[in-house]
Amino acid sequence: MPILEVQGLSKSYRQAGGEVTLAIGSISCRVERSEFVSFVGPSGCGKTTLLMTIAGLLSPSAGRILVNGQEVDGPPRGLVLLFQEYNKSLFAWRTVLGNVRFGLEARGVHAAEAAERARALIELVGLAGFERHYPWELSGGMQQRVAIARALAYEPEVLLMDEPFGSLDALTRLELEDTLLRLWAELKTTIIFITHDIEEAIYLSDRIWLLSRRPSEIVEELPIDFPRPRHQVATRADAGFMALRNTIYRRISNPVAS
Repeated sequence: MPILEVQGLSKSYRQAGGEVTLAIGSISCRVERSEFVSFVGPSGCGKTTLLMTIAGLLSPSAGRILVNGQEVDGPPRGLVLLFQEYNKSLFAWRTVLGNVRFGLEARGVHAAEAAERARALIELVGLAGFERHYPWELSGGMQQRVAIARALAYEPEVLLMDEPFGSLDALTRLELEDTLLRLWAELKTTIIFITHDIEEAIYLSDRIWLLSRRPSEIVEELPIDFPRPRHQVATRADAGFMALRNTIYRRISNPVAS
């Protein structure tokens, strides 16, 4: 059984004047346990709408979503959504340790155990020594590391990531890509990743789904066969990497729904 299955998902919105906007036409896909998969498509194609519907924050207009074989009718247990705007999701009045502990406290973990496990996650994301700092004392990349550690504190089976590195500088983004891959390899969490960055999707993923323009549909599924562990220089310098990047770019520049 796949950990996630999307069956004929469609999503539309009714505007104030009564006009209906169809954001997602029809999407069907399956995600296996511990996979790292990405959705890539043109701006405004409904990627975030898709992710929020999978997360149970929006209701499908048609079709259904199954997590571990159970139909989603609200935020399912074992699934966490991490947004791009990490600086708005962190609690400014809590320290790094306090923010990460929040996910454990919400699960009823005893205070002493929560603190110990939070410190372990903080070290895992490379922030040991910053436990007593507040979010506003950290760089953007460090804040996103806190957000990732807090998300992992819930011990999610599925981690949904909506362009989590989109607002970071190039070097920080590369560092966090490698941090995320290391965490994924260690924790075996299933990751569904949204990004506008084609090279990022190739570098991170086991599979990529290409989306058409709105109303979005999957126009192609691409397996990513580059060996792991991956390397920012060697992997990206591979001729096959650039050929795949160019193929995806051409499809996104002129996507046609199948």
